Amino acid sequence: MDEAAKSDAFSPFAPEYRAAGVLLHVTALPTPYGIGDMGPSACWWIDRLVDAGQSWWQVLPLGPTGSRHSPYEPLSSFAANTTLISPDWLIEDGLLLHADCAGRTFSTDFVDYDQVVPFKQYLLERAWHNFQRGSRADLRAEFDRFCRERAAWLDDFALFMALKLKHGPVQYTLWPEPLARHERGALEVARSELAEAAEQVRFSQFLAARQWRRLRDHARHRGLRLMGDLPIFVSLDSCDAWAHRDLFLLDNHCRPQVLSGVPPDYFCPDGQFWGNPLYDWEALQRTGYRWWIDRLQAQLEWIDLVRLDHFRGFEAAWHVRAGALSAREGEWRPGPGAAFFSALQRELGGLPFVAEDLGMITDPVRTLRDEFHLPGMRVLQFAFEGDPANPFLPHNYVPNTVVYTGTHDNDTTRGWYDSLGEWQKQHVDAYLDRPANGRGEVAWELIRLAWMSVAALSIVPLQDLHNLNTTARFNRPGEPDGNWRWRATGDMLAGGMIERLRRLTEFSNRRPEPNAKFLTARD
Repeated sequence: MDEAAKSDAFSPFAPEYRAAGVLLHVTALPTPYGIGDMGPSACWWIDRLVDAGQSWWQVLPLGPTGSRHSPYEPLSSFAANTTLISPDWLIEDGLLLHADCAGRTFSTDFVDYDQVVPFKQYLLERAWHNFQRGSRADLRAEFDRFCRERAAWLDDFALFMALKLKHGPVQYTLWPEPLARHERGALEVARSELAEAAEQVRFSQFLAARQWRRLRDHARHRGLRLMGDLPIFVSLDSCDAWAHRDLFLLDNHCRPQVLSGVPPDYFCPDGQFWGNPLYDWEALQRTGYRWWIDRLQAQLEWIDLVRLDHFRGFEAAWHVRAGALSAREGEWRPGPGAAFFSALQRELGGLPFVAEDLGMITDPVRTLRDEFHLPGMRVLQFAFEGDPANPFLPHNYVPNTVVYTGTHDNDTTRGWYDSLGEWQKQHVDAYLDRPANGRGEVAWELIRLAWMSVAALSIVPLQDLHNLNTTARFNRPGEPDGNWRWRATGDMLAGGMIERLRRLTEFSNRRPEPNAKFLTARD
């Protein structure tokens, strides 16, 4: 095999591949229960995407979230966010009654987590109670098999969440030290005392996996693929850090020596202080990167393509000293590099990844990305700084690219355009050949630009399909509160937008074709 052919073998996109999709997190789907879920509305949305000629639905991380509800601060890299379980499908399964869900009203415009989370916890407790009393006894064998097959992570996670319930809203580092240090004797006592609570956690994970499998089967039947997102780091207050302390740069008291972040960039002039523990890559290498391989295999049970968040961190990560006052007080330290991706390639049989290569990207980062022929990302909102060599301008793309109008971290395209200074608006207008007073919806003009580009895959957030203003923004990086709350209405998922998107997708030759080849780890 020559070098060019060998390089292509790593890519999830065949050279002729052209496709399109929509970014919409599951929480934003319209349901009567205050938050989107994995049930009928998600299936209905998949059908609308197919009607619109789309090949992909992109979602954000699906792991269990903490007190700030960020999908990028999961409590586990392996578990599911059980708040996304569909009450409708629990009713259909005979584990809930309609009466269990009645009498509650929720906002249709945003997720009120203070109301939604206790409500969903109540429903899961009811489902568990009914299961224990004999409802759906035919599921018992399937549940037991699920627990056995996933015991490597599920047992720790079930106990972790049971201990969370017992000790209240504090980090695990504040538990009694033998428990915080994951010592065997303390764990055996806790497993005995909290067996019932841990079993309920297992059951909720079983329900989530069962529902997502049904949803994914529906997507596959309709010819739609699912693109997900994997945060490079885990939360300090996570089962990952608790159960695998030796894989992170933590001291003997479970405290981090250094914390994650990024130096000043487009999003935050003062940088971002994320506060995640950082990996001990030497310790991971000694295991053959087993934990990471298991993590990615678990992800690929849920999705077809993984966006590797903060790809830059695999080449070098920003280490901020514990106790520093800001993210400016950090330094770059090497990541695992090519050895890591070679190990993944051997174990997974392919690299179905998209590299989130935004921010401060250096030549070594580009070299690592290109060595494994990973598609990079281009965001049109970053393109219009006045430099014709700007890599985010479409005339500078290569085909092995995923282009976005904006991501979950950006303002909506309309909100972004409205916030620009006059000279930058003029630059956008000139590139789009758009009169100074405009001649249409700016979001759709950027969508057209993305769809007509050479990029293999074009993705648009739902908000941009409706040219929504900044009130529909999903996340503001660096601001810890008030994010992840926006919701779509039913009208936003249907109507003329579907036909308009379908026409554009056909004109740009991004409509799914029977012979269009997407290479997965299993191909």
